[in-house]
Amino acid sequence: MALSVPGYSPSFKRPPETLRLRRKRGRSLGAASPPEERPEPATRRAALAAGLPLRPFPAAGRGGGGPAAARRNPFARLDNRPRAAAEPPDGPPRGQREAPGSFLDSNQENDLLWEEKFPERTAITELLQTPHISVSKPDIPSSESTELPVDWSLKTRLLFTSSQPFTWADHLKAQEEAQGVIQHCRATEVTLPQSIQDPKLCTELRCAFQQSLIYWLHPAFSWLPLFPRIGADRRMAGKTNPWSYDETLQHNLMSDWSVSFTSLYNLLKTRLCPFFYVCTYQFTVLFRAAGLAGNDVITALVSPTTRGIEFSLPLIKENCHEKKKASETSLGHEEQAVSDEDEEESFSWLEEMGVQDRIKKPDVLSIKLRKEKHEVQMDHRPESVVLVKGLNTFTLLNFLINSKSLIATSGPQAGLPPTLLSPVAFRGATMQMLKARSVNVKTQALSGYKDQFSLEITGPVMPHSLHSMTMLLRSSQSGSFSAGLYTHEPTAVFNICPPMDEVLDKEAVHEELANCGLHPKTLNQLSQTPALGKSSLRHVEMSDYIYSWRS
Repeated sequence: MALSVPGYSPSFKRPPETLRLRRKRGRSLGAASPPEERPEPATRRAALAAGLPLRPFPAAGRGGGGPAAARRNPFARLDNRPRAAAEPPDGPPRGQREAPGSFLDSNQENDLLWEEKFPERTAITELLQTPHISVSKPDIPSSESTELPVDWSLKTRLLFTSSQPFTWADHLKAQEEAQGVIQHCRATEVTLPQSIQDPKLCTELRCAFQQSLIYWLHPAFSWLPLFPRIGADRRMAGKTNPWSYDETLQHNLMSDWSVSFTSLYNLLKTRLCPFFYVCTYQFTVLFRAAGLAGNDVITALVSPTTRGIEFSLPLIKENCHEKKKASETSLGHEEQAVSDEDEEESFSWLEEMGVQDRIKKPDVLSIKLRKEKHEVQMDHRPESVVLVKGLNTFTLLNFLINSKSLIATSGPQAGLPPTLLSPVAFRGATMQMLKARSVNVKTQALSGYKDQFSLEITGPVMPHSLHSMTMLLRSSQSGSFSAGLYTHEPTAVFNICPPMDEVLDKEAVHEELANCGLHPKTLNQLSQTPALGKSSLRHVEMSDYIYSWRS
């Protein structure tokens, strides 16, 4: 077939002779009649109505010696033309500068019909041909303020990005590292200017950065990751744990842990420690000193939990149809006794039929669980968060120390006491450092590629560390940076707003917690009432010293 068609081009570098003849016949027909009498093709009218950019047809007077227009390549794309911005704005209307009557090949006609049915094709084509345009993300509700809301969740990773380098955070000198440790131990307040011209030469900034990376941990084993503990069996598998089968060693570890736990609670009670975390393999506990999160007493949040002890559920609204009156309390015990008798009588008919031994009756526990089905469904969910206040926190302390379910009995975490995390030193604690590293990458921009700088922080990032980091970057990056925050999900529910009896005086709170080891601005933030609910900060961006965030 290739030999029978003259001018056949297998590689399609040149138009076949057939198309040339059809184009020539179309031009000859167009030249035979005046321009005003030639009908415009229906496909071209549809394309013009849809607003598609088309080239003008060759001039009608081409065969008569008039000015010749550039002949159109039949294999060119319909939108393969100069940008609209390059055209003169004062040109004639489309209908005057285009001479209708030229021939469109079948491929172009199909494209026009397809684009008429699916107009979004043109937008997608233009988007792909413009490399500097990025697909916009869906609008997510965000907030703007000069300060961030308090976030009591634990973070596992922080990723800061900025157009300015983070070289000042690398390779601290020995003197700067030592000064940062001393500033942390002495709770030295560091005040930086709003903008630092050369952060790499600013010793105060580098020492404050070292100071903000320090936290305290118990127990500490260099070969074993102790945070997070929930869902960490796979990471701990294969690690050496000599206490798994040694009861004496387990007893010694638990004894040291109890001393450290009691030391932390005493520091919290005397307001020398603002807060601390207890991370077990099943749940996490946050202890907060009086004056923080809008409470005037010590508070403790436990999440997730299961049924077993008496507690309050701050996230579960009380049923408005239930009537809780003091006069009905005396009737409660009588109703309970009557209900128990009814349950016993409900199975008496089995004895009358003589089949009580053949049919297994449900036990009391199963009946109780069936009645409390709603509460059982909340086990291990954020709604199961437990709030303990005041003197009951000391009872919780004793319960945790004496509870056998606090430590795993099998698996990689068997015999390992819970992890204690604190911003200040306590008895038996080990000083640890968050890991920080800066990375420089190239990102595509309008004029090519530009440098994008990032700073990654990994480890158990507590609320005070997050606030300290943002204060440092506010000065070092001239009020322009963004951050991705990776939350330890079981702790996101710690941002709920607990019930408060009265509004606290912030000045009195600052005076009472002045020696807790936190920066005054950090203490001011942590004393705010939580407003994030069950969510936590996921993305933070600062522009012109104004924060915006998403949760």
